Amino acid sequence: MANKGSGNSNSIKDDILAFFELNDFRSYSINQVLKAYAIRDRKTKDIFTDMILLLAKDGKLQQEEDGTFSYMKVTNQVVGKVDHVNQRFGFVLTKEGEQDVWIATEDLNGAQDGDTVRCRLLSKKNKRSPRPEGEVIEIVERGNKTLVGTIQITPHYAFVVADSKKIYNDIYVPRNQALHSAHMDKVLVEITSWPKEGKKAEGRVIEVLGASGTNETEMHAILLEYGLPYHFLEQVETAAEHISTKISDKEIASRKDFRDILTFTIDPKDAKDFDDALSFRRLENGNIEIGVHIADVSHYVQPGSLLDQEAFHRATSVYLVDRVVPMLPEKLSNGLCSLRPNEDKLTFSAVFEMDKEGKIKKEWFGRTIIHSDRRFAYEDAQVYIEAELNDKDIYSPVIKELDRLAKILRAERFRKGSVNFETVEVKFELDEQGKPLSVYPRERKDAHKLIEEFMLLANKRVATFVHDMKKSEPRNTMVYRVHEAPDPEKLRVFSTFAKKFGYAVSTDPFHISDSFNGLMDDIQGKPEEHVLQSLAVRTMSKARYSTDAIGHFGLAFPFYSHFTSPIRRYPDVMTHRLLQHYLDKGESAEKGLLEAQCKHCSDREKLAAEAERASIKYKQVEYMSLHEPQIFDGIISGVTDFGIFVEIGDTSCEGLIRMADLQDDYYELDKDNYRVVGRSNGRVFNFGDKLQVRVSATNLAKRSIDLELVDNRASRFSARSKPSRSNKSSRSSKVIPRGKRR
Repeated sequence: MANKGSGNSNSIKDDILAFFELNDFRSYSINQVLKAYAIRDRKTKDIFTDMILLLAKDGKLQQEEDGTFSYMKVTNQVVGKVDHVNQRFGFVLTKEGEQDVWIATEDLNGAQDGDTVRCRLLSKKNKRSPRPEGEVIEIVERGNKTLVGTIQITPHYAFVVADSKKIYNDIYVPRNQALHSAHMDKVLVEITSWPKEGKKAEGRVIEVLGASGTNETEMHAILLEYGLPYHFLEQVETAAEHISTKISDKEIASRKDFRDILTFTIDPKDAKDFDDALSFRRLENGNIEIGVHIADVSHYVQPGSLLDQEAFHRATSVYLVDRVVPMLPEKLSNGLCSLRPNEDKLTFSAVFEMDKEGKIKKEWFGRTIIHSDRRFAYEDAQVYIEAELNDKDIYSPVIKELDRLAKILRAERFRKGSVNFETVEVKFELDEQGKPLSVYPRERKDAHKLIEEFMLLANKRVATFVHDMKKSEPRNTMVYRVHEAPDPEKLRVFSTFAKKFGYAVSTDPFHISDSFNGLMDDIQGKPEEHVLQSLAVRTMSKARYSTDAIGHFGLAFPFYSHFTSPIRRYPDVMTHRLLQHYLDKGESAEKGLLEAQCKHCSDREKLAAEAERASIKYKQVEYMSLHEPQIFDGIISGVTDFGIFVEIGDTSCEGLIRMADLQDDYYELDKDNYRVVGRSNGRVFNFGDKLQVRVSATNLAKRSIDLELVDNRASRFSARSKPSRSNKSSRSSKVIPRGKRR
């Protein structure tokens, strides 16, 4: 090769990269490259060395463990979003089908949680981990240009401590950029300068939310933290107010009229947005006609309108502990569209003729008008279900018959492979200031299941109807609610864990549902029930929206859609529009646009769910902070190398016993056996063990509870299995997972 001792740096860098690309089948040391280029003078050697190191830093070359360099093929770089799970490491979440990449915090190179980054894959240091390892080489796009946090003001400067548990560094704020905030106010800060070597991020306060610790401020902060709206713009409210409340004779004539048929709603007692109603009548042939009537939001919210744009942007209503942040302005969500009793309402309906065995004989879909005769709370309907039949009360035989049919539908669903998870949800009793007075598990009785089964039926049959309109491919494009089978690796890990409790969980794809349902039956009422159930839920994939008809694993439905809640879910509005379009003999809708809309709705649903969980966690911590000191029964819900997570009884509040607070020994994580083990005394704390704890500290800002161990009944010296040898000499950074959106 010719001597490249002269020429500019860029030319040299390009030549070096071309050399490595041409020889991408092997690696070279710096000396080997210098020899290949016949470089002899010191100055040019230094330039070449600098260029090779720069190419490695830029991710164009990869430095191997032996110090040599190789060409970084495109497959050695991935783009994804940072999930900074703790102060020591994070993950780059890649697109579907690719493995997430583990990244040490020092290798994030200034990237923050939520940023889109390019990272290069590195040689794995942890050979036992199935995940690839990498480092960030480029920040493609910043994810959060604003952050919510608490401002702390000193005489010369201020700084904001972020609410997010995944932002670990404070944001410096000059005093003249702190707006009118006071010390310890909750604020929204805009980042003006991102962190660099040894220098904090800088920002300016753009909104003062109020004093930390007040209910209104904290709930507002949670919404902002997840990028969710707090109120409607004036022009959106105005657009809603301009919608006529009158139903024209022409509109009534274009619909099937159900106003003379017995119709009612069953909802939570504090609900105001009634999406769905049921109608019931006995037919002369002995069959029963059941109408599932859904608010006709698509009649009032026209495609492309201001209301439609806002509804699509929000994509879902958000249910915090103390409020609902609706997808639609109140005039629509609680007024025009809500199926309130004793009012004529426009609906989109799925009507089924069923025999006494629950078999569908006929079905019809279309636009209707109804007049709800009565509004039931779930508690009211449950009274009818449990009471003796009363033929003098028109609703008694109707609700009992619907309950009977719902139980048939439910049994058939499970027979076909639907997975039965009864997860525990909590409710709060709040005072006028939003302070939690009590927290208790939400009950799910037969009245809830009655409504659930008929909504599932409507959603399933709408999806099947649209899919089967064409008897061959390509089918009509539809918005489906899809749910893949569990990831095989997650399933294997869960199966191994369940085996430690003496339960067999099949990893055979054809027997997963039966195996899970059998497990749920076997553990009912046993100490390990909650732990295994919560972990089983986490083993499942997340349901999402898609135009691909891949089915719903959890429900065992080949086709499933969301049709029954258009007041609070935008995909249901999309489903209504598509269904009417196809009933009108329209051509198949454009798939690409709908798929992008599905992705947006899935993403917004995830954010809403995270905000809902954050509000629950905040109120749980607040409740425990207000509680008189006492001893609680708990169960170990997670183990890590820094502590033991414990879930407290009926409140479902979760706290942490820090490893450092276990004074009697030095404890280590035995991750293979889901436990921590004392190095000297052999004492063991197993995932799922019962113990007693006391609250030692609460942190509302971080929504965390610190616990101290009171009773050592759960710890024992003889473990279910011996600690794995590989874990006795090293501390792992892995967090064992802790524990329904269909």
